[in-house]
Amino acid sequence: MIYHDLSLPICGRLPVWPGDPPVSVVRTSKMEAGDPANVSRLDLGSHTGTHIDAPLHFEPSGAPVDALPLDVLIGPARLVELDVPEKISRADVASLDLLGVRRILFKTRNCEAWREMMEPSSGPAAFRTDYVYLAEDAALWLVERGIRLVGVDYLSVESFHNKSFSTHHALLRAGVVILEGLNPLGVPAGDYDLIALPLRIAGCDGSPARVILRSEK
Repeated sequence: MIYHDLSLPICGRLPVWPGDPPVSVVRTSKMEAGDPANVSRLDLGSHTGTHIDAPLHFEPSGAPVDALPLDVLIGPARLVELDVPEKISRADVASLDLLGVRRILFKTRNCEAWREMMEPSSGPAAFRTDYVYLAEDAALWLVERGIRLVGVDYLSVESFHNKSFSTHHALLRAGVVILEGLNPLGVPAGDYDLIALPLRIAGCDGSPARVILRSEK
């Protein structure tokens, strides 16, 4: 089997949505200081890096992240690469062959933003507001076709300037799980087995996740 890790490293170089908690990983016990073990304190938001939006993120009565069904988070998925300058439109998704597809992941120019950040010597990455997003009408089209999980390659499925968050609402009200912050650099479009597991944080609106694509050689 071939495994592709689409997860961003959680570190201080990682950009966060404006207003969200910054990322801090601090060693609180150190073996080199005489402590018997290394222990770190993690300070981060529930929507840090590669993460899952549960319906509760925008829907008061929506399911929390610990209640998401595993049969949505694990299973066949299609990675689609689109060369679009601004947004993924209804026409874009309607042009795709999604017969039988229940999990769709979008690869766009967004993932180029992760290239420099993946270098260990790079500094903090700036948050970008010009990322490719999923238009509301495209989200509704995917809901109508029975899509149960949607993944994108930047920190939000929504336009940064859409203060009504209509794309989030369109997906989450239908119980669709949203995966954000994917890093599909170097991963070819195609069909894979998806494993997307959030932390089991009781009653939470979202969680960082380790996201893996698996395929046969």
